[in-house]
Amino acid sequence: MAEVVQRRIEERIPELEQLERVGLFTKKEVKSIIKRATALEYKLHRLIVNKEDFIAYIQYEINVLELIKKRRIHIRYNFKREEIEFPIISRINSVFKRATKKWKNDVQLWLSHVAFCKKWGTKAQSSKVFSTMLAIHPDKPALWIMAAKSELEDRDSSESARHLFLRALRFHPNNKKLYQEYFRMELLHCEKLRKQKEELEKAKMDLGEYEFSPEIMNGKLAEVVYKDATGKIKEAAFVISLVNIAAIFDFTKELQDSILQDLQTNYTGDCVTWDFMAKRELEAPGAGEELQSAKGRASDINRREERCCQVYEEGVKSLNTEPMWTSYVSFCLERQKRKTNVQELKEKRQARLMDVLQRAHSSQALKENYYKNWLQILLLIGDTEGAASVAMAATQRFSQSVQMWSLSLQTLIQLESENVDKLFQEAITKVNPKESLPLWQLQVQWSMAHQDVEQTEAVFKRGLLSTVPTVAMEMKDCFLDWSYSTGGYKKARKTFTSLQEIRPLSKTFFTRMIEIEKEQEMPKINNLRDYYERAVQEFGTSDDDLWLQYIQEELGPLGQPENCGKIHWRAMKFLEGESVERFTSKYTLLQTGHL
Repeated sequence: MAEVVQRRIEERIPELEQLERVGLFTKKEVKSIIKRATALEYKLHRLIVNKEDFIAYIQYEINVLELIKKRRIHIRYNFKREEIEFPIISRINSVFKRATKKWKNDVQLWLSHVAFCKKWGTKAQSSKVFSTMLAIHPDKPALWIMAAKSELEDRDSSESARHLFLRALRFHPNNKKLYQEYFRMELLHCEKLRKQKEELEKAKMDLGEYEFSPEIMNGKLAEVVYKDATGKIKEAAFVISLVNIAAIFDFTKELQDSILQDLQTNYTGDCVTWDFMAKRELEAPGAGEELQSAKGRASDINRREERCCQVYEEGVKSLNTEPMWTSYVSFCLERQKRKTNVQELKEKRQARLMDVLQRAHSSQALKENYYKNWLQILLLIGDTEGAASVAMAATQRFSQSVQMWSLSLQTLIQLESENVDKLFQEAITKVNPKESLPLWQLQVQWSMAHQDVEQTEAVFKRGLLSTVPTVAMEMKDCFLDWSYSTGGYKKARKTFTSLQEIRPLSKTFFTRMIEIEKEQEMPKINNLRDYYERAVQEFGTSDDDLWLQYIQEELGPLGQPENCGKIHWRAMKFLEGESVERFTSKYTLLQTGHL
């Protein structure tokens, strides 16, 4: 191993001598490099090598290259690159090859090698790295795309890029991203040729026998890619993505028209097609004279939006489905949210949206989340009757949706409807009991605000009977709070006493009663002990904080510190698992005055 390391260090001597000779590094710095390089080389030649050692070696060599670059700029010396930088770059490439050979599956390592090649001007080497990497990782489409882009952008070789895309498609014949990037590449190649021809014509140069093929110049190769792609991937969204790519280039009008014709012929059964075709109407040019005034611009926008709606209308006639109506409603809602100072345009957008919402609802094709928008607009314009009607209709259509019931009930509460109490009871019977907590919380809030004490207590008692633990516990906690706020301490204690044996119980139920006791003018320590005792019976095996609070209560002005030892002993006996360790450390902090 020592002989190999020594040989490699000796191979460095010519470049290090040059660095010292031309004044880029001092003699002391050269010695430091030799020392560090020797240590790194030994690590690479151990019996068991680590990837981190290779990375550290490469990073050190790159740091040396960066330093040389800065020193060259500083002393303005630009010679001897073949004798100084080139051997270092070659050595780094060699170490990268050894690393990627050993850790073939580490894609990031391969990409680091590619990035190094690109930065330090060895683009031919990056091509070889990509080739080797793709032979090992042909299952990753993203790597094929990166390799093809590298050939096109870094080496200006559209032929190599095309070859890579064709190879990639053999492994991934139905990959959308590959086809999209291949299509884009052909259009970029076409654009480059058109620019070259234009420049040559401007310079009036004789092209000789070389001719630019008119078919290639007009994007025929891209059209071939499109036909191959759509023959395998028959999706409207994919075809639209290819149209959008073609639209980036100014010479593709014929190609775009051809794709759009294909879209309208073969994909009218997909709402994405109608949505795309409708929104294209917004891009139609307007009359120049009209655009001079705000009213004229608003009129032009309104005409475009109406043309969009005409396409949507055709769509819902031929495709009366929820996704189609969703696209239509989404478009109208987006336009209605746009700001405008022209009141007429604002009113037209709102009227259009309301009409589409009503018709989508009538077709049983309006999505649940759009009812919220509908109700908001109705309440905003003061149509209380319409809002109440829509709220009721929404609960009928989505009778098992907690969100829809909550929204509709909130609307009816706002409108002070008479049927709210019955609707709450109906809602709770219709929805999944496990999801009903928001409805119980809403009903309690409404009852406390709008009903008398007996009716509210009846709501709480119905909630307490719930078979869902989360609902029953929440009702207990709220009932205790409400009892205190309406009947004071006596009522709160009575409620607590009646419920303390009925499970499920929450820690909050006990801690709230402790807080209520402490809020009294003359809190009783025996009552506090009783509440703590009930709490530790329920949660004493896992809640170490509860035991600490109990101890702190005895250490307080009302308690008896001599009881702390017994509580500590009981806590150590009751607590389980990690709770014991947490309790011990916190108790120690409490004793030393740090808690």
